[in-house]
Amino acid sequence: MNAKVKRSGTYLLIVLAFFFTMAPIASAHVDELASLQQTSKAFSSVAKKAVPAVVFIKVEKSVETGSMVGPGSPFENNDPFGFFRDREPRMPREHRQMGQGSGFIISDDGYIVTNNHVVGDADVITVKLNDGREFTARKIGSDEKSDVAVIKIDGENLPTLPLGNSDALEVGEWVIAIGNPFGLAETLTFGIVSAKGRSTVGINDYEDFIQTDAAINPGNSGGPLINLEGQAIGINTAIFSSSGGSVGIGFAIPINMAKNIKDQLVKDGKVTRGQLGVMIGELTKDLADYFGVDSTKGVLVSEVLKDSPAEKAGLKAGDIILKIDGHDVQDTGQLRNTVAMVAPGTKVQLLVYRDGKEKTVTVSVGELSDNVANNAVSELPKKLGLTVQDLTEDMRQYYGLRSDEGVVVSGVDSDSRAYMAGIRPGTIILSVNQKQVNSVEEFNKVLRESVETRKVLLLVKEQRYTRFVVLPLE
Repeated sequence: MNAKVKRSGTYLLIVLAFFFTMAPIASAHVDELASLQQTSKAFSSVAKKAVPAVVFIKVEKSVETGSMVGPGSPFENNDPFGFFRDREPRMPREHRQMGQGSGFIISDDGYIVTNNHVVGDADVITVKLNDGREFTARKIGSDEKSDVAVIKIDGENLPTLPLGNSDALEVGEWVIAIGNPFGLAETLTFGIVSAKGRSTVGINDYEDFIQTDAAINPGNSGGPLINLEGQAIGINTAIFSSSGGSVGIGFAIPINMAKNIKDQLVKDGKVTRGQLGVMIGELTKDLADYFGVDSTKGVLVSEVLKDSPAEKAGLKAGDIILKIDGHDVQDTGQLRNTVAMVAPGTKVQLLVYRDGKEKTVTVSVGELSDNVANNAVSELPKKLGLTVQDLTEDMRQYYGLRSDEGVVVSGVDSDSRAYMAGIRPGTIILSVNQKQVNSVEEFNKVLRESVETRKVLLLVKEQRYTRFVVLPLE
């Protein structure tokens, strides 16, 4: 009897020990579940507030197809059996091309932000709201270089989506993408901010993309990327994909850039950008070492255009721009975007490094007209994927060159033919099409002669060796 009592007591102790051991685990599980449920409800709350302001956009465009046959047609001379000889001419026919995308309402009287590539050249724009109402929209303005567009529908007390501050966004934050992928209206996906400041994607002329792993698919274009406060912090624009579907790499235009463009489009119907009038290149480690700076942050001025704001302010080729209005300059894309968003006539302060010293230069920003843009950025070097600058006497001695020999490569696009051919920053170009070049001006002049042949022969020098490189000009 006593043995049985002892045995039962042992079992009781084991059961009690197991209970007290598992109780904290069960309690922790309940707490974690409650936390997850709270997070889930947070997403749902944001969706309920944001979805009504997200719209489905359908566009139509007239496109001519077909060709004329019969007498006078391109087929007449290739009709030995007379099949088309006695036929009536068939004129080109017109058909309607359809497209779709997303957008979001930013004012209760009907202003909507979307992408230029969604509505840019559409003849008819139809907007469908979450509550089923449909409106015919008119285009207020669009900007192809940033891919931002503004359209408007006539309405009152419409649901709106507040705009946030994309500069305050941090990598790793949760974000939500809302849109109409593949025509599936009011689709919500979520993920994190994977990266910021993507400026070399090659989609738009002006890029500062937010990268996210939230699923973005065709039809999401123009829809909002929102934070957990329910504010739009980006406009979903593009995906990186070999299949056409989401692979976890999506790009959104930061809302702070879009705000500036939106304001100009609403006010003037167009976008005016600022410019300094300089050619700039990346500051590589080799160039940083040569110029005696400790970091590769900043950009190198390779050319100052004549009569430009930069020339009037005293900027020189070889200057390294470290800061603009007190903010660090990270790379060429960032500086270009920053200056472009400055209203012409505004004065900015540049901190530059020159001859071993830092100095502040005040520049009155000029207006970037189409003509200035075409002249300021040489399209031919851009097509080659490289930037060059004049060689100083010290640089010629450093590279072991004669005093009147060559220009130096200051920047190379990583996806260019020049890069694939092994050209890197620091490579010396001695001649173009077997003509010696001793300055950027001569380089560009000889390069223009290659327009008809569509290819360029470069004689380059790297360390002690020289070689010829043929690059297509396309």
